[in-house]
Amino acid sequence: MKRTALALMILVIGLAPALADVRILSSPGGDVEAYLEFFAVLKRSGARVVLDGPCMSACTLVLSTIPRERICVTPRAVLGFHAARLRDSHNRISPAPDETQLLAETYPVPVQTWLQRHGGLGSKLLYLRGQELAALYPRCS
Repeated sequence: MKRTALALMILVIGLAPALADVRILSSPGGDVEAYLEFFAVLKRSGARVVLDGPCMSACTLVLSTIPRERICVTPRAVLGFHAARLRDSHNRISPAPDETQLLAETYPVPVQTWLQRHGGLGSKLLYLRGQELAALYPRCS
């Protein structure tokens, strides 16, 4: 995943002056550090982010990184949130309550409120989409 994010970052850096939008069509998530690095590049580029499909797990950090006024959503946009998890050297996954709390606090307050109303970050995905998502982020024009 890190290589993919790095390749995308290089592409964005090279095209930043010509970019109007960066469209997220489908992202399953992955390595948090890689996503944070990629979104930091996007933030500096000034590009608008169009959420136009599934944006799961670490992809949702786009909301923590890119200013709200530079994010828009289409009717196909779906955000999938879950608690943070740690993977050890044997590839075993364990809960990460401190990291989950920190993660939740990085989201904008309206997203935090939505998450709390839906039970908070846990092991199962919480899906933000449709009218609920459109109430928090503008529709793309």
